Amino acid sequence: MSKLSILIPAYNEKDTILEILKKIEVVDFQSINFDKEIIIIDDGSTDGTRQILENFKDKYKIIFNKRNLGKGGSLRRGIAVAQGDWLITQDADLEYDPQDIIKLLKSAEENKALVVYGSRVLNGNKKRKYSGLIYAAGGLFVTWLANLLYQTNITDEPTGYKLFKTDFIKSLPLTCQRFEFCPEVTAKIAKRKIKIFEVPINYYPRHKNEGKKIKWRDGWQAIWTLIKYKFTD
Repeated sequence: MSKLSILIPAYNEKDTILEILKKIEVVDFQSINFDKEIIIIDDGSTDGTRQILENFKDKYKIIFNKRNLGKGGSLRRGIAVAQGDWLITQDADLEYDPQDIIKLLKSAEENKALVVYGSRVLNGNKKRKYSGLIYAAGGLFVTWLANLLYQTNITDEPTGYKLFKTDFIKSLPLTCQRFEFCPEVTAKIAKRKIKIFEVPINYYPRHKNEGKKIKWRDGWQAIWTLIKYKFTD
């Protein structure tokens, strides 16, 4: 039986952390011969998320950052301790449906892939692709730029569902701190000439007033990251 490491970076997600864990727990991974480990990285939460997670230290692998490192910094800590054969990133909010992870795992096995992305664009539900026009335009532009710079052919570069063969993602020298995890990992995968497979996924966007944390400056950071790694290692 293979094992999947599910990495959940969480910063001030007290209203959703228990619900997302429940959603993950009901996914029937054993139906495709997979076991799982859940790794939660609390990124210096101040809203009570940490206190909630303290009650689950015996059930899940939990890392408590002493200060806020950012999503990228938290994911790098989770990657370092992951022990599964495969690894997937899972946001702590409720924008992504854990049932879709099955589709990514099946694609990985069928295609003998090292990397599979879940695409919000391929799901055909145009109303739920992004949480607003600015996010939609930013996501489309970053995807277009990645394809232009790295000759990839993907539809959703900033997707939150990215599945990797664990040994492979551990081999990438990541330095990201914030939301530039996505463009950095995409750039470094593409520079190794690794094909990125995609499967359609569901998406239930939340808005700024619901706690969405990514900001316009993170879009500029994503653009700069893609350009930077085109010309550097």
